[in-house]
Amino acid sequence: MTRISSRPPRDSFWRSLPCVAGVYRQWLTDRGSLTRRIESRLPGGTGMTVKVIFQGRRRLHRDERFLSLKGERAFVLTRDVALYCGATPVVYAHSVLAPGDRGAGWRLMQGMGSRPLGAALFTDPRIRRLMLRQHKLGRGHELYRAAARIAPALVSPWARRSLFIVGKSPILVTEVFLPEVLTI
Repeated sequence: MTRISSRPPRDSFWRSLPCVAGVYRQWLTDRGSLTRRIESRLPGGTGMTVKVIFQGRRRLHRDERFLSLKGERAFVLTRDVALYCGATPVVYAHSVLAPGDRGAGWRLMQGMGSRPLGAALFTDPRIRRLMLRQHKLGRGHELYRAAARIAPALVSPWARRSLFIVGKSPILVTEVFLPEVLTI
């Protein structure tokens, strides 16, 4: 099992930015469920849908290596999804389960299908959220490139990252806000 601290890793560009300026501030600093926030802003009859882009084993990204005790690019269970409002993608979400973990987090992520992970994370009182960090992604970041596949006109998107503890399993959830999120 991986031991996780609520402090950010030393080499991380992700920071806690409670005073983020600009139009994304409320999206970046809200500690509640992103799923619930999006759904509450949709007009009647419009639904939010989740499109699973990838779910399986991948190597850790450079700034996720703090999940591995040795800091290597270990294989992890990864789930990448796009949240849509109607036909418009508004968020790209990337979730990672710590290497070697086969506990409650594994069972939770394996059984999600096209349901939003956030809905499960915020309904179980035993699940704890440790940190909320933000970062403006540049073109060289792996998550920028992944999000640009569903939003080709993307330019320096803001993202937030949270670490959740499910039983003894840490799940790292990163949400990249696409410009269209500001229209809902």
